[in-house]
Amino acid sequence: MKKLELKFLNKEGKTVTYSLEKPVEPVDPATIKSAMDEVITQNAFTSTGGDLVSIKSARIVERNVEEIELG
Repeated sequence: MKKLELKFLNKEGKTVTYSLEKPVEPVDPATIKSAMDEVITQNAFTSTGGDLVSIKSARIVERNVEEIELG
């Protein structure tokens, strides 16, 4: 399963990560940056370390799980 991780810095300088499942691909970096800027502008989320103040990064993460039959 793929997820889009949006990483922000809060007022304390700590990283806050929000994950979105099933991102639209191929991703558009300009659209992602614009959306992240809007999250900060609208003060849409907060964290235990205070409001989000800047963008840190964004990435696609893919996790593969393989069940192991134990007998």
